[in-house]
Amino acid sequence: MDTKQENIIRTDYAEVMQKSYIDYAMSVIISRALPDVRDGLKPVQRRTLYDMYELGIRYDRPYRKCARIVGDTMGKYHPHGDSSIYESLVVMAQDFKKGKTLVDGHGNFGSIEGDGAAAMRYTEARLEKLTQEVFLADLDKDVVDFMPNFDETEKEPVVLPVKIPNILVNGAEGIAVGMATSIPPHNLGEVVDAVKAYMKDNDISVKGLMRYVKGPDFPTGGIVVNKDELRKIYETGVGKIRLRGRVEVEKLKGGRMQLVITEIPYTMLGANIGKFLNDVAALVETKKTTDIVDISNQSSKEGIRIVLELRKDTDVENLTNMLYKKTRLEDTFGVNMLAVADGRPETLSLKQIIEHHVDFLFELTTRKYNTLLNKELEKKEIQEGLIKACDVIDLIIEILRGSKSREQVKKCLVDGVTEGIRFKSKASEKAAAKLRFSEKQATAILEMRLYKLIGLEIEALQAEYAETMKNIARYRDILDNYSSMSEVIMDELDSIKKEYNTKRKTSVENAEEAVYEEKKMEEMEVCFLMDRFGYMKLIDKTAYERNREAAHSEYKYVFPCMNTDKICIFTDSGKMHAIKAADIPLVRFRDKGTPADNLSNYDSAKEQMIYVAPLGQIREARLLFVTEKSMCKLVEGAEFDASKRTIAATRLGEDDRLIFVGNAGEMDQVVLQSSGGYFLRFLKSEISLMKKTAMGVRGMKLGENEVVKHAYLLESHQEYAITFHDKPYVLNKVKLAKRDTRGVKPRI
Repeated sequence: MDTKQENIIRTDYAEVMQKSYIDYAMSVIISRALPDVRDGLKPVQRRTLYDMYELGIRYDRPYRKCARIVGDTMGKYHPHGDSSIYESLVVMAQDFKKGKTLVDGHGNFGSIEGDGAAAMRYTEARLEKLTQEVFLADLDKDVVDFMPNFDETEKEPVVLPVKIPNILVNGAEGIAVGMATSIPPHNLGEVVDAVKAYMKDNDISVKGLMRYVKGPDFPTGGIVVNKDELRKIYETGVGKIRLRGRVEVEKLKGGRMQLVITEIPYTMLGANIGKFLNDVAALVETKKTTDIVDISNQSSKEGIRIVLELRKDTDVENLTNMLYKKTRLEDTFGVNMLAVADGRPETLSLKQIIEHHVDFLFELTTRKYNTLLNKELEKKEIQEGLIKACDVIDLIIEILRGSKSREQVKKCLVDGVTEGIRFKSKASEKAAAKLRFSEKQATAILEMRLYKLIGLEIEALQAEYAETMKNIARYRDILDNYSSMSEVIMDELDSIKKEYNTKRKTSVENAEEAVYEEKKMEEMEVCFLMDRFGYMKLIDKTAYERNREAAHSEYKYVFPCMNTDKICIFTDSGKMHAIKAADIPLVRFRDKGTPADNLSNYDSAKEQMIYVAPLGQIREARLLFVTEKSMCKLVEGAEFDASKRTIAATRLGEDDRLIFVGNAGEMDQVVLQSSGGYFLRFLKSEISLMKKTAMGVRGMKLGENEVVKHAYLLESHQEYAITFHDKPYVLNKVKLAKRDTRGVKPRI
């Protein structure tokens, strides 16, 4: 009989989901996305560097293939896919992303303009000298704890023994669950000085620390222009840094000038450089500025150089301010100094980061010197035993010669046991019985070589013993006195600063808000043309008059408007997209236009245009809206005068779409045509005037699977004919009925 019982635990599904999600979130936060405040590294970075250290890929040894490093890291420590490990390795080697590169890359590791690195099978890497000496030194001295790897076949460090606040020097970026970190890089020398200042005075304020840390120091240079706001950012750990690129003016022959951008904001890295060039080109194309003659990107390995050639007599300051306002030449860097501290995520101030790091430095130094002290104490014990053995060497030789085994000798040396040993005299046996060497000393004596008995060797042993005693005294002083340990840490920090400090690249200042005078556009009447493919353009009035017939036959929408107006595009999805007429190119009649998709949020793949008109005309009008499910309403045109590029023009029901929008101003009747061939004519006055957010009222009753196909606005005194079943059909002859009825089916 099976006595096995099932243990079924009943629990609330919501509780299980909540617990599971919290566990997952904490795993992402702690074990993947956020850096540890102590070494400033995410787990993937820490594991990659440790693996390179284990593989012996030192700064003074040959490069090794990145594929080898990635494969080894993934197999031993980080089972999360090779792409994340390689991307982490690449970023640690890019000098335009990191304040201090941690990996020395050999091969194509990407460019500042956003080009990706070559595949890992082509690139090679090794540790930087800084990484080896400042991040990985002393790992053999038990300075940090080790933990089992994912399959418990290897050991990996919980944290690397980093001697500088790397989280400040290199910054950090990471998106976890419900939180993200964004810490800017800083200058190594300034950060070291701030750490020393805190060690000298633990009560120092953030303001005091900022005498040393002037502000972020981005590898791309640039200018921080909100110096006064930095103190609040460093006190709270949260805020926005305003960054500008560095612009220089170069004079050319003939009195002309060119603007040269030599440094870019850190946020413009990668594809945003191309976007900046496109934005400048767009300003020229849309006639926002006529001062720029040519744009060229002359950047190279030597650095950034973007050149804008200018017309004569250009107001350079006004143009520069325009670039700051209209492009990413001025941008904001969002700061959120979030890191894992004491095992949990925490938003930290500048002082708190330095506090955590100094505590970590003292812990590292304590563990290092405890290890060194223990080694010296072991040496002292052995050296004392050897010196003592030299004094009674004749007796020890007599014991060795009279013994039958190694164990017999050892027992005599440690415990004075003389049984079974042949001595030359009773005096020797008595002396041997008094010997009390330790186990380690006895082993050392037995392993000692005869040449150690030479006079000079004995002197060297005594000198080594004196050195050992000196080291023990020094290590004990460091461990027992805060001031001595502080001095050791500061000396180490000074040597790191001396070897690895570089000049600050980013300027920190207070700059006024960029203000530029926009040249007022000369108002003029133009003609808007759009073909059935959605290509639009503006032509001047005289060109329209010359080509009036061709314009109306070749283009779907043709109407006059002012060049200061907006063009409104209503789509079947119930949206209205607005395009400034000034953004539409003013060209010759036969020139090709620009797609509406390029100038607005309109997406021709997902929505269809049903009405296009200038805002100036719509503002004075009353628009009729009709949907496929026969919902109708009238809306005042003034409601569509909005500053946004895209707004909801109407509210649609489920699975409904807009089929008609029209100017109902002079019209007094509405005709709806259904997919079943029914026509309903009723007075416009039966449709309510509503807000654009309303759904409307029902226009006609529809049969099963029937929809409204067309809507028409009529003027009662004017005949309006359509083609129905290949024959003309006059809509005015449809029997006038009431709204929300079935309508009639013509007999044609």
